Amino acid sequence: MVERFSRFPSALAERSRPARFGDVPVLLAHPDWSAPAPTVIWMHGRTVSKEIDPGRYLRWIRAGIAACAIDLPGHGERLDAPRQGKAGTIGVIAQMVREIDRIVESLAAPEHAGLFDLDRLAIGGMSAGGMAALRRLCDPHPFIAAAVEGTTGCLEDLYLPTPGPTPDETPPDQTLPDDATDHRAQSTAPREAIRAVDAAAHIATWRPIPLLMLHSETDRVIPFALAQRFARLARTRSYQAGADPALVQLRSWPETGAPDEHAGFGRVAAEAKTAQVEFFQRTLRVG
Repeated sequence: MVERFSRFPSALAERSRPARFGDVPVLLAHPDWSAPAPTVIWMHGRTVSKEIDPGRYLRWIRAGIAACAIDLPGHGERLDAPRQGKAGTIGVIAQMVREIDRIVESLAAPEHAGLFDLDRLAIGGMSAGGMAALRRLCDPHPFIAAAVEGTTGCLEDLYLPTPGPTPDETPPDQTLPDDATDHRAQSTAPREAIRAVDAAAHIATWRPIPLLMLHSETDRVIPFALAQRFARLARTRSYQAGADPALVQLRSWPETGAPDEHAGFGRVAAEAKTAQVEFFQRTLRVG
């Protein structure tokens, strides 16, 4: 067993392999390593690694879905501690967005014998990883579905907010609690750098695909109002492009008990993960 997988459930460890796509470390998990499977490229949040939450990958492979989990720049096997700080998030997202195409190309390499079905390819991520996923979806891409957690595509609003809510946002979600981990006080990136990775700033080139967003309504890191705002932008863009706005789903819970209401979904984790698996089964045409 690979040492990095030593704490995985045995059913996952037996079906997982480490790999490097160029200088990008990835974890590959496959239902059987014998036949093509729909695949999800997944990116974790800040300060952790691709090995976080093995239960997610186990659920996927049991459902017939392969996983390609990536270490964000500065994280996991490419540890660079200063890049894990909040001030480095914008640079991490920018690099990750650039690396996604390399990941897709590597999954198509002959050595993988077509085991990762790139006609049924999805992307997703949690927090910073979700920000990278949403920004990548604003440029031409091969993905047919996406799922994100505890994140938003409205990064200018997160880091450089203007006073006051927009009229249709729920008042309790407008301001961070006093004990919140406030990104706004941490970012030193210039506006142009933030805007470059801001999916909301590039929503006009969003190609409508099914998108599932999961969020706690009391998230103290990424305010729920910003998830609502991006969902609304993506639905509007879908409508303008002649697609069904219902392609964009935002599912939330008033309170979950997770740390900062952000790191996982606490007591509703099973419900959230089941919702995600069912979404991928449907949109990736499993079975």
